[in-house]
Amino acid sequence: MKFKVGDFVIYQKWKSSTHPSLRAKAIHPAQHGETYSYAIEKFWKVVRVCDDTIEIETRRGKRRVLDQHDDALRKTGLIDRLFFKDRFF
Repeated sequence: MKFKVGDFVIYQKWKSSTHPSLRAKAIHPAQHGETYSYAIEKFWKVVRVCDDTIEIETRRGKRRVLDQHDDALRKTGLIDRLFFKDRFF
């Protein structure tokens, strides 16, 4: 997938805790029920594109480098932008 500077992306990040947040999706309890693993969607903006990586910026200004071919990363579509407009800048 080709990314450009300024593209908005959604990254599905997997977490584990005793109490999933309200935005948690795909919640799975541990074998004995002490913890849960779940996915959270992160809404980020592309600030730099390299050969195989992209640099993204969070809403609070943190920057991270991700592999362009990561399955958890996708571009936003029109529907995403309408439903989640408050989560982007």
